[in-house]
Amino acid sequence: MRVFTLIPGSEGVTETDALPTELPPQGFIWIACARREFEVMLAPIQAALQQLCGTQLVDLHISDLLNNQLPSHYDYTAQYDTLVFRRLAAGQLETDLAHPGEPLHQPTKRSGPPVLKRIDTSPVGFAVFDRVLLTVHPAGCTVREAYALKLHNATSTESRANGVKLPPNPADLMLRIVNLMVDGYLALRRELTRQMDHWQSELLKPGTRFTNWSSVLDARLGLHLLDEICEDQRAALQDWIDSVETWPDADTPATQRERDLLKVRSRDVLEHIERVVHHVRRLEQSAETAVQMHFSAQSNRTNDIMRTLTALTAVFLPLNLITGFFGMNFEFLPVIHSQAGFWWTLSLMVLLVVVVVAVFWRKQYLARTSR
Repeated sequence: MRVFTLIPGSEGVTETDALPTELPPQGFIWIACARREFEVMLAPIQAALQQLCGTQLVDLHISDLLNNQLPSHYDYTAQYDTLVFRRLAAGQLETDLAHPGEPLHQPTKRSGPPVLKRIDTSPVGFAVFDRVLLTVHPAGCTVREAYALKLHNATSTESRANGVKLPPNPADLMLRIVNLMVDGYLALRRELTRQMDHWQSELLKPGTRFTNWSSVLDARLGLHLLDEICEDQRAALQDWIDSVETWPDADTPATQRERDLLKVRSRDVLEHIERVVHHVRRLEQSAETAVQMHFSAQSNRTNDIMRTLTALTAVFLPLNLITGFFGMNFEFLPVIHSQAGFWWTLSLMVLLVVVVVAVFWRKQYLARTSR
């Protein structure tokens, strides 16, 4: 468990591993714990929230924060708001504190290329109070560690000179962490795009047979799963934005400015999620288009083969007619007993071949489909 005390005015951040007993004169507190830690230390955390905020988490929200399979969603009470947001899993396993070394949940095994195996998510829970932010992360959460490092760096002299400021309130901190998680989806989107481009080039190579259809199917299923995850994220954040719009008006200009900045940041995070949704759906269409283009190319190659066979049939058809005519078992046939009959017949056959080929060439029946 990591506990941070943030004082935006003085740009100060202090960290401890013990639950606080009182609020600071200014600023707010961020309590970040792993999901299993939250389950084991639920009673002390509830007591600390009661002392700091005058209220505790309700049982339903506790179940939501402990549920590893819950989709992204938003809920609220009169004292606090809760947001569950699924992030990309980084491969760490949650361990059972009662049995060290044993995994708490078995990971989902996925087939296909390595990039598809990254489409695995784990929920991060947020409980936003007026001056306290409680976050429940998976074990070894890189998002928590990355943003904790960013908070410590924000207090350096160089960061202050560059205008880097601490989050002014718990809600703003929550949105910054969510935005960091959404950026992970954008990075995954770039890798998926490169994988789809590779498959498209393989599908359209002439003279080759594509056999990796199972990976293409896994990609389509993975993209569909990612689309559902992003849709849940967008719905949860939209519910949060709608709830912020119903908050009572601020009593001071400074508080109103913080409220306006919070709305702007909320819309910015929503725009990032919508961008991910747009890219995922475009990748789904790209996968479908790649398959259709492959079968279209196969159909064109089949048409070229059938055109060639048809041309050969048309060239040899009159020749078969002539040979069949003179091959009948009759004693008296034209030019059959003539010494020059063979050469006349051969000349006629050659002439017919030349005429038929010339007509086909002029009509472009012998031209191959361009690639």
